[in-house]
Amino acid sequence: MPNRNLKIALVGAGAIGGVTAAKMTRAGWDVQVVSNRPEAVALAQDPGFHLFGIGGEALIPVRALKTVAELDGPLDVAFVATKAADAPAAAESLLPLLKPDAALVSLQNGICEEALAEVAGAERVVGCVVGWGATFHGPGRMEVTSEGEFVVGRLDGSTDARLEAVRDMLATAAPTRVSTNIMGELYSKLIVNSCINSLGVIAGAPLGQLLAVRKIREIFIAIMAEAVAVADAMALTVPPGGGGKLDYRSFLAQTGWLGSLRRHLMIRLIGFKYRRIRSSSLQSLERGRKTEVDFLNGYICRQGRRHEVPTPVNDAVVKMIHEIEAGARPISMANLAALG
Repeated sequence: MPNRNLKIALVGAGAIGGVTAAKMTRAGWDVQVVSNRPEAVALAQDPGFHLFGIGGEALIPVRALKTVAELDGPLDVAFVATKAADAPAAAESLLPLLKPDAALVSLQNGICEEALAEVAGAERVVGCVVGWGATFHGPGRMEVTSEGEFVVGRLDGSTDARLEAVRDMLATAAPTRVSTNIMGELYSKLIVNSCINSLGVIAGAPLGQLLAVRKIREIFIAIMAEAVAVADAMALTVPPGGGGKLDYRSFLAQTGWLGSLRRHLMIRLIGFKYRRIRSSSLQSLERGRKTEVDFLNGYICRQGRRHEVPTPVNDAVVKMIHEIEAGARPISMANLAALG
């Protein structure tokens, strides 16, 4: 049974945060949700967050607040489910409410764990891979679009009672496992997202349309190759991505025309399977928000510079997306020619 004495907060009631908070609440955890959307706060208790899609439909009343300052502390566990760029500020606002042994859990795309550790201390941070999907349809309305798991772990690979409690909480929303290699797990997902999310922003097209174009598949492969070279320099053990089906090193190691053919066929299959998916960063742009590129391709670039590994394609992707965010470049398939 849930420990009802634990005080839990979740900041950010978008797709992933909203679904997670609602399912945890339904399972008996006492979760306080902070949302910067007044409409979401108003709807949270009556009639509740509206979940639909995979797993069925439900209205789940949730305890929601407008600001972190309203939270009832001190907190045992705090989940940060904001956009990646907002995560450090969210952690800063939570800091006065955290118990010394509190867990601060990142639920972002990309790798935010190091930035959170700078704010709250590495000993508090729990990294988390979100391996399932959801779409935000407006305040309090979230569609679960794909199945998958959570993977959680301490940055130093250790385990403790607080980490086990986090696992039990998240297991009410999706199957959850503990990893002693959370940075490798996070980086594995980052590689795929850096290919798919960023190219979707640059070209403005669904994944199936993008990966049907050979030139785009070649850029996809180049982004991945740079990311793996950086991982090697960081001495990261990176497990296969794509639900365990894509071993990056084996994928890149195949030589000759047959190896090239196999790579392109695999990417075409990925594109066909997820052909209707539109980049979450593109959706952020369409809502007037910035992308998460600095925590995806940007992370690869920063680590590349730190370890003296060149990342020209990822550098170009980051620069181009920043130009799009600033309104200095349109979203267009024509952008891909400039990535060379």
